[in-house]
Amino acid sequence: MASSLHSNNTQICPNPTALNGGSAADGNSQISKKPRLYADPPPLFIPSDIISEFSHHDPAVARINNGSFGCCPSSVLSAQNQLQLQWLRQPDDFYFNQLQPKIIQSRTIIKDIINADHVDEVSIVDNATTAAAIVLQQIAWGFAEGKFCRGDAAVMLHYAYGAVKKSVEAYVTRAGGYVIEVPLPFPVSSVDGIVKEFRQALRRGKQNGRKVRLAVIDHVTSMPTVVIPVKELVTICREEGVDQVFVDAAHGIGCVDVDMKQIGADFYTSNLHKWFFCPPSVAFLYCKKSTNNSDLHHPVVSHEYGNGLAIESAWIGTRDYSSYLVVPKVLEFINRFEGGIEGIKKRNHEYVVEMGQMLVKAWGTRLGCPPEMCSSMVMVGLPACFGISSDHDALELRTCLRDKFGVEVPIYYRPPKDGEEGGVVTGYARISYQVYNKVEDYYKFRDAINQLVDNAFTCASLPIS
Repeated sequence: MASSLHSNNTQICPNPTALNGGSAADGNSQISKKPRLYADPPPLFIPSDIISEFSHHDPAVARINNGSFGCCPSSVLSAQNQLQLQWLRQPDDFYFNQLQPKIIQSRTIIKDIINADHVDEVSIVDNATTAAAIVLQQIAWGFAEGKFCRGDAAVMLHYAYGAVKKSVEAYVTRAGGYVIEVPLPFPVSSVDGIVKEFRQALRRGKQNGRKVRLAVIDHVTSMPTVVIPVKELVTICREEGVDQVFVDAAHGIGCVDVDMKQIGADFYTSNLHKWFFCPPSVAFLYCKKSTNNSDLHHPVVSHEYGNGLAIESAWIGTRDYSSYLVVPKVLEFINRFEGGIEGIKKRNHEYVVEMGQMLVKAWGTRLGCPPEMCSSMVMVGLPACFGISSDHDALELRTCLRDKFGVEVPIYYRPPKDGEEGGVVTGYARISYQVYNKVEDYYKFRDAINQLVDNAFTCASLPIS
């Protein structure tokens, strides 16, 4: 079981020529090439390097929740610390002579990785929630200034991230927009159900002469996690006359394929601190150049207001910008893995599926979606005997696993559907796989759940907090 996963996390290139182009015969020709800082890349990582890079992680915890907060290797943290010291040593020199060129360097690397047309299309912001505020603020102004009619619609997925839902409420609903949530099935069996529900939601948005001003589409939903067919949904938006499309891909870069030309959205955001190894918090917001985005502004108004979103976002007052500036160092780190970011994504996906299948086999449950619809995360059904019956139960079980077993994993409550009887799986764990993980992390989780089952544990026995 899980024979391809090594406990020491050996993700080593058997043929170093693969990083320099190689040939079809080396078996790596299908891994696409991404930006690299060096003509001659640094040596590939060996297992002890990975252990060293993440030695600051708590060794007593099976950290299978990279999706929530990501991870940052020691070499990048060291580079960040040096930047912070440079700033503090002589802040005027750093601000006037170094800060903006360094931010442009980071934006340029991001532009190349996401296949954008121009660096001006890429702004760096704190996180995907900030990016959502930028886009939704523009929509709110559209209602306030009479460009949109009261009752015009915004469409988003039911499984949109909670903070984004709150942002839609704060900006769109309050301004007079009508918000439609797209119900999605879970567990998910195929993309067909997602596409069908999305089409129907757009058509509801256009009833009675209304227009759909914005569609918010997740690339990878958070809880429950599933990869959404964004290219197909963006195409449907164009067919249905949606004004603007915003893809919230908090888990995008480093986790799934991110190509602006192929996706075709007006706006796309992704955190860099979740799956791209940056320290928190940093994200990018892509704004398609052909989109009328002159009304896009950073929510924090500072001296650069009116000079374009990318410039506004690069200076929002005195603060620590070091997380924006380490992108070149992160790319150097990534390029020490076979196949760079594409190789990391591929292996993480394969490993998380393998671990998910091992767990559901051990517990007699199922995955939350087919393997081709998960990224570096997958939903794993928990034993029905736990009797998870609320979000509170899910949170308390998560706390129990952390405090008593040293396992960090989010738990999702899935309400039973009409007609479902007892014995239904109502709890799912979202497991992640990142380069620092080991097979023992998932065995530890498996054994913790098995111990709870053997002890006849139920959520009803959890303390009421």
